[in-house]
Amino acid sequence: MEKKQFQAESKRLLEMMINSIYSQKEVFLRELISNASDAIDKIYYRALTDDSLTFNKDSYYIKIDADNENRTLRISDTGIGMTKEELETNLGIIAKSGSLAFKRENEIKDGHDIIGQFGVGFYAAFMVSDVVTVVSKALGSDQAYKWESEGTEGYTIEPAVKDSVGTDIILKIKENTEEEQYDEYLEEYRLKEIIKKYSDFIRYPIKMDITQRSLKEGSENEYDEYKEEQTINSMVPIWKKNKSELTDEDYANFYTEKHYGFDKPLKHIHISVDGTIRYNAILFIPENIPFDYYSKEYEKGLELYSNGVLIMNKCADLLPDYFSFVKGMVDSEDLSLNISREMLQHDRQLKLIAKNINKKIKSELKILLKNSREKYEEFFKSFGRQLKFGVYNDFGANKETLQDLLMFYSSNEKKLVTLDEYVSRMPEDQKFIYYAAGESVERIEKLPQVELVADKGYEILYFTEEIDEFAIKMLMNYQEKEFKSVSSGDLGIEEETNDKDEETSKENQELFAAMKDVLAGRVKDVRASKRLKSHPVCLASEGDISIEMEKILNAMPDSQNIKADKVLEINPSHEVFQSLKKAFNSDKDKLNLYTNLLYNQALLIEGLPVQDPVEFTNDICKVMI
Repeated sequence: MEKKQFQAESKRLLEMMINSIYSQKEVFLRELISNASDAIDKIYYRALTDDSLTFNKDSYYIKIDADNENRTLRISDTGIGMTKEELETNLGIIAKSGSLAFKRENEIKDGHDIIGQFGVGFYAAFMVSDVVTVVSKALGSDQAYKWESEGTEGYTIEPAVKDSVGTDIILKIKENTEEEQYDEYLEEYRLKEIIKKYSDFIRYPIKMDITQRSLKEGSENEYDEYKEEQTINSMVPIWKKNKSELTDEDYANFYTEKHYGFDKPLKHIHISVDGTIRYNAILFIPENIPFDYYSKEYEKGLELYSNGVLIMNKCADLLPDYFSFVKGMVDSEDLSLNISREMLQHDRQLKLIAKNINKKIKSELKILLKNSREKYEEFFKSFGRQLKFGVYNDFGANKETLQDLLMFYSSNEKKLVTLDEYVSRMPEDQKFIYYAAGESVERIEKLPQVELVADKGYEILYFTEEIDEFAIKMLMNYQEKEFKSVSSGDLGIEEETNDKDEETSKENQELFAAMKDVLAGRVKDVRASKRLKSHPVCLASEGDISIEMEKILNAMPDSQNIKADKVLEINPSHEVFQSLKKAFNSDKDKLNLYTNLLYNQALLIEGLPVQDPVEFTNDICKVMI
């Protein structure tokens, strides 16, 4: 019998597991029971497409047997079993290539997340066992096989005898140490406690032979002991229990048991509907964003059950994309058991459930915003970007649904605020909702364009994410107040223009025309600025594409070199303006130099690249000489 070695990476992961990668060793039983339940589910899935199989739920169960004398714990199931090749593949190779690299890259210190995310919970058995033996007979196979391992040194696979289809996992429980009492994993009451804690909602019976006592015949104080098989778990799904019976801990445990996430749920939503269509749902808003959320690998969707039987692991049709972060399940008695994925897409009842769930999620998020502001802001920092994408996508079809859930950083409040809060504080003379876009709050605060709006005392929303301005362009207005960028050509702030201002503008028309010629093709116009106070120059934009949008669009793959219509604005009250006038009247070369310098300066302020850095540095040197 050949002893095979674990792959190097698998061996290291197994060493981590043996050294208690989980914070609580008791979870090994939860993992093994979950695997057993999955094995039974696989027979159910097979029966859906194989007419030769019938699935009688009463015939399937999980059995736990503890043998104190031999220090063994056996977990048996009547599931689909494993072939020799499946034992090799599933148990001989732990996780996937690259999982350790993932752990390092994400600085996972306790290792818990990597284990759950890569599906190697079976190896939790080594936390409490010296030897793990798996005897399995696959559905449709005449031969059973035994897989056995003492840990990191490797494993063996050989033929075995097993009468029935299914899998037996036999753990040789470790001896007690000063730090850990392993005997507890052989004690009936402790095993029952762990099963009830972690696996009470498993759909199949989890059976144990429980010690019973009966009074001896003719005796008053002597008892006979005997074993009686009992089902330990309630098998009553949490979603079918009354809400009043459940605690926050019950929901949190369900979230963990179903592997919806490796964080704690920020909020749970329990829905029970008994009307035109009957369904129960438990939804969770996660606390943290999944590591793969913005990748192609992420799958949205809720588990879909029909009367407690799983139809689909991830039913994407139940959630809109903008609520794709929601986890949970839906159970309806009105859905057909043999319903197919194609039929689901057109099922009227399913669409009605999805519509109701969508409304409920929005309603609960608004309640969270109103009653638990800190929690909502925590949620928004994780998933606010997805809500903004929802506003932008589908040509703004969902903007009415999502606009009240949006938040942006406020120049006045120095924190996230809603659009409703912004509008409620607007002075009577303020016509627009003002915003400024940039890479960070710190950079936006230094933009010359914010001066005039800020001096008027108007609140400015800071857009620091790429999607922000695109979403607002799609939103267009809120409560009949139009959005206006501080960099737009017309701020809409009415100021009295005295004769001196008009005279200054007329006097310098030729100067601005000359500067525009110097910057031919780079700007649409050059003009005196009414927004600048202390800064000499800035760029404004006209049209639908802003300067910030230009940066974002051109940073994308296969960009079309999109350009905003830029206007170079000069502050006529700044000393630099006098130098421009002097150069225009006496030294055209110096005017060209100053114009290019000011233009490049404005580009740098906006975070745009200078087209010719060498020329720019040479121009600076010319000024210094």
